[in-house]
Amino acid sequence: MKKITTWLGLITASILLMSGCSQNVENSTNSAQEENTVIEETVKTADEKIIETTNEKKDLDTDLLVESNEVESIEMSIEERMAAVDLSKNPNELGKIMVLMYHHIAEPEAEWSRTPENFRSDLETLYNEGYRTISLNDYVNNNITIEAGFTPVVITFDDGNQNNFNILGMKDGKAEIDPNCAVAIMEKFKNEHPDFGNSATFFLYGENPFGQDEYTDYKLNYLVDNGFEVGNHTQSHNDLKAAKNQNADKLQRAIGKQVNRLESRIEKEDYKVNTIALPFGHRPKTDELVKYVEAGSFEGNEYENIAILNVGWDPYYSPVDLKFDASAIHRVRAGVIKVDNVGILDWIESFRKHPERKFISDGEADIVTIPSKFQDKLDKEKVTGKALNIYESN
Repeated sequence: MKKITTWLGLITASILLMSGCSQNVENSTNSAQEENTVIEETVKTADEKIIETTNEKKDLDTDLLVESNEVESIEMSIEERMAAVDLSKNPNELGKIMVLMYHHIAEPEAEWSRTPENFRSDLETLYNEGYRTISLNDYVNNNITIEAGFTPVVITFDDGNQNNFNILGMKDGKAEIDPNCAVAIMEKFKNEHPDFGNSATFFLYGENPFGQDEYTDYKLNYLVDNGFEVGNHTQSHNDLKAAKNQNADKLQRAIGKQVNRLESRIEKEDYKVNTIALPFGHRPKTDELVKYVEAGSFEGNEYENIAILNVGWDPYYSPVDLKFDASAIHRVRAGVIKVDNVGILDWIESFRKHPERKFISDGEADIVTIPSKFQDKLDKEKVTGKALNIYESN
């Protein structure tokens, strides 16, 4: 009986030993598999890093190539750049430019009011028709930098109505701007179409334009800091043709006092309010008095207007046209009611039918490109400092 028990013990021990060996083998196998997995993942990670490094190198090579091309472009002579102008885009920098005149952006649509929806539609139409915004100062100074094949447009607002720039409240020093006011609509459109630009001039009258006294300083500085311009619309929307204003002192007060008001509240160093839109489109009756619209002084502060804007009814001349006069710039009514077929949509349609009549950029700010058939309209003195590029066209 003892012998049988011994054999059973030996058999049991053998079975346990074999079981242990089997478990060890299994554990070793699992450990090897885990090590292989780690190795595979390490290799995969290394491969990914190699690919990432390769892509970074490609990006770097691309950036270097772009920079190299930019340097090459800068180093091109003016003659080479003139030769490189794309004439298939029919550049004509003697064509006319629309200076649009808005007043209210509000419901309902009226003679002097454009609804927010229709203002958005105007911007969309301008964009799709190949127009790009430029500032009034750049227009007057012939500093037109838009892309080749596109047409500049200047946007202006008269009066400083609250619906041009309305603030709903302030939080942590930042304004909540009414999404249906002109400023918000233009900024949203620019964010969606960065190449359209965001330039507009707001011609303001009164001590606290835009209708919210507590936000006046904020608004003026916001405009200047975000690419807009501030212009003059006189001290109190003065009719400069009225008999009571036919006096040098009164004229200078009406214009100069508003300049002082605006400039004193704008923090940007040396900012000049140097453009004016004439209320009612009226100017003084004599040339002797008109000169005070162009320049003068009030309370020891001098002012000078590089651009004087009428009400108008049609696009105005290129800044290098013989007929261009910065002291009498015409504007186009931006509306559809009582515009006598010379409103914004009428002129867009007219230019669509006759593209040769509008300004088309050559894409080079320091080159003036015009078709030879229009060269008799060119004021060569206004091309000073720029290269003149005349080409034969159909």
